[in-house]
Amino acid sequence: MRTRQSRRWTTCLVIAVTVGSAAGCGSAAETSAPAMAPRADAAGQRPSEAERNAEKAALAAYSGYLEASREASRKSDPRHPALTRFLADPLLTRVRMAINETRRHGALRTGTLRSDPAVTSVSLDSVPPTVQIQDCLDATAYRLVYAKDQRVVPGSGGSRHLATATATRYPDGRWLISTGAGHEDQPC
Repeated sequence: MRTRQSRRWTTCLVIAVTVGSAAGCGSAAETSAPAMAPRADAAGQRPSEAERNAEKAALAAYSGYLEASREASRKSDPRHPALTRFLADPLLTRVRMAINETRRHGALRTGTLRSDPAVTSVSLDSVPPTVQIQDCLDATAYRLVYAKDQRVVPGSGGSRHLATATATRYPDGRWLISTGAGHEDQPC
């Protein structure tokens, strides 16, 4: 009986890692989404100042999101205040649920998550305005460990894979990361 519970617990943690790992990214349906091609300027035109400002703000929000989610994961705190500074729903809820699930099972994240994001498209005419981001996340040194004894949770090893995210400009002018997906089947 104890072995079955232990395996079930480990399975739940691995699922939480998969759902909330790296970019706190998407559901299984989202992880199979096609990768976005790198941004190409139409007819070789340079982006406008407004587009460059949007890119800069979106990348700052994305960087803040990664740092906030790492900090919240290190503390196993799904209500970490920095999460709401950089995330919006539905991604905010998914990240919180993944961190909470990990916390409930006595685990937390440690280590380093490396990121190399790039903007792939800017749509300032859409309602609301959005910026698409593509990233190569290296989670090979980002571990899920048991809080009690710092042992690595079996089956929770990270990988180097593609991730995508959408930054959305909200009416108050803030750019927040609203959706994200880890494409663990697409190494980079």
